[in-house]
Amino acid sequence: MNVEQELIDRSSNRCELCGSEENLSVLEVAPSDGSSEQSILICSTCKAQIENGELDETHFNCLNDSMWSEVPAVKVMSYRLLNALGRQDLLDMLYLEDDEKAWAEAGMSSGNEVVVKDANGVVLKAGDSVVILKDLDVKGAGFTAKRGTTVRNITIPADVEGHIEGRVNGMKIYLKTEFLKKA
Repeated sequence: MNVEQELIDRSSNRCELCGSEENLSVLEVAPSDGSSEQSILICSTCKAQIENGELDETHFNCLNDSMWSEVPAVKVMSYRLLNALGRQDLLDMLYLEDDEKAWAEAGMSSGNEVVVKDANGVVLKAGDSVVILKDLDVKGAGFTAKRGTTVRNITIPADVEGHIEGRVNGMKIYLKTEFLKKA
């Protein structure tokens, strides 16, 4: 039996990430030996977003379910996508064996990660908590992010230098790191 047929049987002919039944193909979860244990069956929508790196968070809400898969390759891909989306809340719930976590991280690092520092020069990482140092008017939102507010589970956007992304008053906003300190 070939790899594609094994994946079709394993997944009941559905995308192993979002559950779609249309335009399915095999994706090797790198580093991979090409076996069905190190590959997943995904739809064209998931595949296109993974390959071009432009992830639609709404589409990948499906990871809430697929991250619980018993298939290591599906869990590894879910981990990578949740990490890319900055979904620390779900990453904290996801359980990976040591070898699965090593596999997931081996395929992620690109070597050109953005280094972001707070007002005191402390390096910030995704998932950290920060405290706002001064009142900040939030453009377009109609409120002020108050001094002393703690922002938990921040994400580091790759496209905006010198900023972090976090939730203040239930709204996801960008904050300049010069007005923050690590909590």
